[in-house]
Amino acid sequence: MTALESDFAIIGGGLVGAAIGYGLARAGQRVALFDEGDVAIRAARGNFGLVWVQSKGEGMPAYAAWTRRSSDLWRDLAPMLKDETGVDVGHSRPGGVHLCLGDDELVARAEFMGRLHNQTGGALKYEILDHAGLAKILPDIGPEVAGGSYCPMDGHASPLHLLRALMAGLTRRGGRYLPHRRVEALTTLAGGGFAFTAAGQEQRAAKLVLAAGHGNRGLAPMLGLSAPTRPQRGQILVTERCPEFLTMPTATVRQTREGSLLFGDSHEEVGFNDGIRPDVMSDIARRAAKCFPRIARLRVVRAWGALRVLSPDGFPIYDQAADRPGAFLATCHSGVTLAGAHALALAPAIAAGRLPADVGLFSGQRFVGRA
Repeated sequence: MTALESDFAIIGGGLVGAAIGYGLARAGQRVALFDEGDVAIRAARGNFGLVWVQSKGEGMPAYAAWTRRSSDLWRDLAPMLKDETGVDVGHSRPGGVHLCLGDDELVARAEFMGRLHNQTGGALKYEILDHAGLAKILPDIGPEVAGGSYCPMDGHASPLHLLRALMAGLTRRGGRYLPHRRVEALTTLAGGGFAFTAAGQEQRAAKLVLAAGHGNRGLAPMLGLSAPTRPQRGQILVTERCPEFLTMPTATVRQTREGSLLFGDSHEEVGFNDGIRPDVMSDIARRAAKCFPRIARLRVVRAWGALRVLSPDGFPIYDQAADRPGAFLATCHSGVTLAGAHALALAPAIAAGRLPADVGLFSGQRFVGRA
């Protein structure tokens, strides 16, 4: 092989690629992770940090099960990374709440959660709480909060600490991180394996995983795969630090271990524009202050926009090329939530030359023939 020998080349250095790369290295594979660098549209930099189960999987029970499995695996992943790298990724699973402003939102939420509960055969554990019930666990909620849904399987973590820990774990296990190497021109070698160009140099690997987020859309067809993704912008605001008052995350407001508050959850179809808009920021701040009035007294110190990686139906795409043994693809928009499953379930299966049975429905072939 020229330039580099590896069992697996991982293309994409965000949370998805880093988690799979770390998992492959744990499985004894020689891993090289090719990363475009900070010029990439990196969703990890803007991730809200939820490890979230409620709300996931309506219309696809397999995805609801996959997120529950990942949430459980997070309880192994976080201490494992701390032991190996010394990096505390800030994970906790105290449960989480989706807050509803007004009775109409609460009724709609109860109906939605009921559908999910029935779809999962009762595997999704949750409660619908009114204002009084919610105030017992979140005493700082505002008077306009009618109630919400509580799920004990939810939690949160620090996306940037997670990315750092996964990269450190990868390199400690002999993996190689190769930044500033945009991958192009993927081809299959006649004798097995793959060749591609990265930063003007030819690289080769026995197997590879496409985990390049939005970049997968262009790379996947080179291997006979499909990743029909689109960007969707979300904006997040960050406040100054304050004493802890949020003992668990909510779907739109969470408090970090350092004391800052993050709030957001906008959904904007603006193409590859990751900027911010004052009107959207104002709506986000207004809702957050209604949920927790003390937020109105805090200063906002940072704000950003970031781009989700969404498939047409919003669910992940996991695939294995049928006629190119050793070529895999992974694309999703929940890089933090699914990090546990990616590192400790998906990666070991890929190391064994297959995808896990419980992600069989996530093939990109489900979109073939759809407008």
